[in-house]
Amino acid sequence: MNRSRDPRALVAHVVYRFDVGGLENGVANLINHMPRGTYRHAVIALSGITDFRKRVDRDDVPFIALHKPAGHGVKLYPRLFRLFRELRPEIVHSRNLAALEAVVPAWAAGVPVRIHGEHGRDVGDLDGSNRKLQWVRRLYRPFVTHYIAVSADLERYLTSTIGVPTAQVDQIYNGVDARRFRPGAREREPITGCPFRDPLLWLVGSVGRMHAVKDPLNLAHAFIRACESDPSCHARLRLVMIGDGALRGEVQSLLNRAGLAEQAWLPGERADIPEILRGFDCFVLPSLAEGVSNTVLEAMASGLPVIATDVGGNGELVESGRTGELVPAANPEALAQRILAYLRNSGAARSAGDAGRKRIERQFTLDAMVRSYQGVYDRLRVADAKTARRVSAA
Repeated sequence: MNRSRDPRALVAHVVYRFDVGGLENGVANLINHMPRGTYRHAVIALSGITDFRKRVDRDDVPFIALHKPAGHGVKLYPRLFRLFRELRPEIVHSRNLAALEAVVPAWAAGVPVRIHGEHGRDVGDLDGSNRKLQWVRRLYRPFVTHYIAVSADLERYLTSTIGVPTAQVDQIYNGVDARRFRPGAREREPITGCPFRDPLLWLVGSVGRMHAVKDPLNLAHAFIRACESDPSCHARLRLVMIGDGALRGEVQSLLNRAGLAEQAWLPGERADIPEILRGFDCFVLPSLAEGVSNTVLEAMASGLPVIATDVGGNGELVESGRTGELVPAANPEALAQRILAYLRNSGAARSAGDAGRKRIERQFTLDAMVRSYQGVYDRLRVADAKTARRVSAA
């Protein structure tokens, strides 16, 4: 395809690494579901690109990995500058602090619209109070045309803490494909490869990277406490943790030492997440920090009750006592008690799952998310064109 004759504007999505993760899944969903006639897309990863690129099912999207070494990316500026001049995007859309530095070479290359998205926090800044990281965001603020925050919590952080004008921020929730993620039959569906097939068992599960900010050890400790505190539930309760990462071995070792290796299954990364979720009885997100969790949305769309830590945007998704429960972060005892409460009351668990599915259909559809992003892209391009005309007339 001759790009020089393609009338569609190009959006260059800049991320630190294109790998398995909620942020990257959101980029893939946006590209896959935005009407092809509206925008072209390119994905630029400052570090690397993995097989996760296959989640993008369009054949007209280039993927570019820059293999950035650790540290500030100022040495990458000339290469980014040349890349933006070559691609000529009308919009550069960076995501999270690790990719924010790309807005400077985008500005220097004359990219008219530079959007930055805030999708969540990491272990170095769980509550947004890190003064150094606040300063970094303020430093780059003049180079950003507009901001998108995935939660009201992050929107408040940008406007109140960083000082971004309210008119310069849009808050757009992540959306979920409610056709792909849907409830199964009333009975739990078997998970391919999973040893827990007895319908009398009760499976509590999680899906996510096994990194510190996701705190998988919290869930493992909670599972151990639940099994120890109620022998009558011990025989039925099973744990499934999907995902890989630096802490996977430590989680497995903890379960082994507790004598619960046979009651837990940690298969690593899986591609069949919609089918796996239909095999859970309850979903747990034990994170220390979140923006808006895609896995919580997917679990709710799958009709599961959700137990999540009360951090970041989780409270904007989970209506405690209605669609699930919120518990304090890093508190295995509280998490264990909520798990046991749903295990003992399957009716309440099903009611929460049903309410969560209805909430997804009402507020968090993928179509609504895509329309919102496209609306921001369209509005900013129109505003830039008007500004250019005024400058030309002057």
